[in-house]
Amino acid sequence: MKFITVRDLHGRSGQVWATLAREREVIVTSNGKPIAILSAVSEDTIEESLAAVRRARAVAAVEKMQRRSIQMGTDSLTHREIEAEITAVRKARRR
Repeated sequence: MKFITVRDLHGRSGQVWATLAREREVIVTSNGKPIAILSAVSEDTIEESLAAVRRARAVAAVEKMQRRSIQMGTDSLTHREIEAEITAVRKARRR
């Protein structure tokens, strides 16, 4: 996996696009930290590539919620307890 800086992306975009064509994926960094992923696509694959990225984000979000639920001990709430929590939050929002 290839890493490039924001500065390289701005100043050497031709080289970045050549690298992207060769590597298929490039990680963009700012101050040494990853901030974006560039992924090569074509007109034929753009929709399915975008759908795959969105699916992956959704799966990651659900996994994060599940881990947090386990950490907080809310993974074993009953249906009745969940409904009571929802009702309490809705009531608090109306105030």
